[in-house]
Amino acid sequence: MKKSAYMAALFVLALASCAVVRQDEVGIKRTFGRLDNRVLQPGMVAFNPFISTVIKVPIRTVNKEISIDLPSKEGLTIGSEISILYRIEPSKTPEILRQIGLNYANALILPVFRSAAADVTSRYFAKDMHSGERDQIEKAISKRMMEELSARGFMIEAVLMKSIRLPQGLSKAIEEKLQAEQDAQRMKFVLEREQLEAQRKKIEAEANAMHKKLSVKD
Repeated sequence: MKKSAYMAALFVLALASCAVVRQDEVGIKRTFGRLDNRVLQPGMVAFNPFISTVIKVPIRTVNKEISIDLPSKEGLTIGSEISILYRIEPSKTPEILRQIGLNYANALILPVFRSAAADVTSRYFAKDMHSGERDQIEKAISKRMMEELSARGFMIEAVLMKSIRLPQGLSKAIEEKLQAEQDAQRMKFVLEREQLEAQRKKIEAEANAMHKKLSVKD
């Protein structure tokens, strides 16, 4: 009985002395409150549970979604739903934990994003965020974020503006402008077609007249 209890205690201690770092993570060992510089790769990790812990940090791509009001060049406030795709450089994990901690998304990523997004969108008109300029705006925000974050161990893969909520009056004006542009293009097409048809009839009439003239001579 005592032997069984002893074996059970050893088994529990062995389990408590092991941690599993998953495929999409790295581990950092903390002993007596100090972080080790060594980055633990996925797999089984042994440690002393009485003096150490293993901190697991995800290194996969993270999708951070945020709702934010952005300024435009003309001073309007544009509501937007944005996704920030980022990941951690594994080798920088110990430094990230020392300087920022595990709450790096709220402590660093989001403040840098808000600053970069406001700076970029303030150089564009509101209508640009609702048109083909959106891709340019996304890339500019991503570039600004990389300038701030890459040296600190964060890789910004993409910034995606999923939806844009323009002020109601502006949204209606843009829709009316797009409709007017479509109508103008349609009218231009109709006029060009009519001109081509008139030209075709003129050439056909000239050809018939020439044919009749030649027939009279014969």
